[in-house]
Amino acid sequence: MPASSESTVALPAGVALHARPAATFVKTALRFRSRVTVGSNGKTADAKSILAVLALGAGGGTVLRLSADGIDAPDALAALTSCVSGLVE
Repeated sequence: MPASSESTVALPAGVALHARPAATFVKTALRFRSRVTVGSNGKTADAKSILAVLALGAGGGTVLRLSADGIDAPDALAALTSCVSGLVE
């Protein structure tokens, strides 16, 4: 039975979720079979879509809501949380 998980993580203070950091985030999400979404400031995006992630316009220090639904949901959230925490400009 598929699992569903949620977590929150803040972007590092000096890192906005723009081209390079967003690409790193999306590449991490694509490693998993689960449906993964990311949200901030009332917007939600498919974490596997670079355009959707960029459209969030998340700046440094923004709290992201991560949600995963599927067989590897806990692993996906752990990897994405670690990815966001380690993002650099």
